[in-house]
Amino acid sequence: MRISVIGCGYLGAVHAACMAKLGHEVVGIDVDKRKVAELSAARAPFYEPGLEELLSEVQETGRLSFTTDMAAARGSAIHFVCVGTPQKKGENAADLTYVDAAITALIPYLAAGDVVVGKSTVPVGTASRLSELVQSEEPDAHLVWNPEFLREGHAVSDTLHPDRFVYGVQDASEDHPAVALLDEVYAVSLSSGTPRLVMDHPTAELVKTAANSFLATKISFINAMAELCEAAGADVTRLADAIGMDDRIGRKFLNAGIGFGGGCLPKDIRAFMARAGELGADQALTFLREVDAINMRRRTRVVELARELCGGSLLGKRITVLGAAFKPESDDVRDSPALSIAAQLQLQGAVVTVTDPKALDNAARRFPELHYETSSEAAVENADALLLLTEWQEYRDLDPYELSNAVSFPRILDGRNVLDAAKWRAAGWTYRGLGRP
Repeated sequence: MRISVIGCGYLGAVHAACMAKLGHEVVGIDVDKRKVAELSAARAPFYEPGLEELLSEVQETGRLSFTTDMAAARGSAIHFVCVGTPQKKGENAADLTYVDAAITALIPYLAAGDVVVGKSTVPVGTASRLSELVQSEEPDAHLVWNPEFLREGHAVSDTLHPDRFVYGVQDASEDHPAVALLDEVYAVSLSSGTPRLVMDHPTAELVKTAANSFLATKISFINAMAELCEAAGADVTRLADAIGMDDRIGRKFLNAGIGFGGGCLPKDIRAFMARAGELGADQALTFLREVDAINMRRRTRVVELARELCGGSLLGKRITVLGAAFKPESDDVRDSPALSIAAQLQLQGAVVTVTDPKALDNAARRFPELHYETSSEAAVENADALLLLTEWQEYRDLDPYELSNAVSFPRILDGRNVLDAAKWRAAGWTYRGLGRP
């Protein structure tokens, strides 16, 4: 099929490349000339494992191209809208400026039978409004909401091998003409057994925000238990192992640490609360305020523990922060707890060095006043304390015996509870985990 992808940021670039991999003819459209130039040269404007190799592979077939000209969407049967929905400045609500602009710019190039497919995470009610807009200009076009469920660091595999498809159509009917067209787009995955759910627009919109809110709640729950474990002298990792064996709960997302960040979970749960308020159902989501508060409190707690680790004062202490991205296998520093903690440490008088395998350029744009070091070996030299805040594999694999020769004081705060505490203590380190005795 011929497909257009409107918006070639993180979601759109991955989606465009993967659709071409599945055999479709794809044109990616974005207003950012630099981004289009990079993607046209098979260079990803951000770090995502496997994406650049995929871009090179599919561009050699001639099935994938990128442009800034919206007219290139003409002739495509399916138009995926993959633009961002950031948090509004000064508010919790989502900013739909880019979604509205994309749909408005696309409409003149729609033909009868075309299907516009929303992938962006939007407040409930958006799809119905945009569907009316599309059909007021092209009555025989259709709008479907087809939320994405990508994990940064696994986006390519998650797109090619998703765990489910959700189609939100106007009448929630399997017989809706857009359903058959989307089935054709995703034929490879559907043939391998990926489940598909057809539902109405509002329910499809709620799937993504509800899923993100549940994951955020689970993370904040175990972090609240970590606070309690610290007060009681218990071990949150063993607690998580035990309750995770209950198949009603599960072990995933029960890793206590410095909390969640990134461009999705924090802004999505805030936008969810804001939209519930607009609908008069704000009391249904008041628990998310505490989920958000627990998450933000983790950052302050890490700063307090770092001060304790350094003998009660951060003033003049050389602190090395291992990790700037909000998660490993990503260069995304949006709302990164690691970077936020580094900035707080510096404000309290510490001399902070930040290292990360991929995210330093983005980090430097966000917090230019921090000191960055590309080499982890150089970063830890003469440090008074190390803080492991992003669990890159290379940090998990550090040898405490070798590392003790490089630092001034063998002290480490394991902000992700991924190190072997006994091994580090046996090597002479003062080890602190979160929620661990």
